[in-house]
Amino acid sequence: METVKTAVAEIKSRGQLTIPKKIRDISHLEEGQVVSIILVGDSVIITPKRLELDEARRQIRRIIKASGLSEEELLTGLKEEREKLYKETYGKKKV
Repeated sequence: METVKTAVAEIKSRGQLTIPKKIRDISHLEEGQVVSIILVGDSVIITPKRLELDEARRQIRRIIKASGLSEEELLTGLKEEREKLYKETYGKKKV
């Protein structure tokens, strides 16, 4: 992983701050993601907020939409994956 020691960004008149792309990429920050801003002395730390249920739902919806799969295709794929995992984990039933 590449390390960036410093980055420069300008705070706009409405308080908006653009995090440089290199920092977003390294930190895996995405559009719409919620971050925590922590005051430490007279410095700030910006970190991804802990994934909560609403955030998880939003990310799942985004992933599903980007995949282009229908609900039926998604559920069929999940069922197939579960069956495959079950067979890999427990093997075939003995009769």
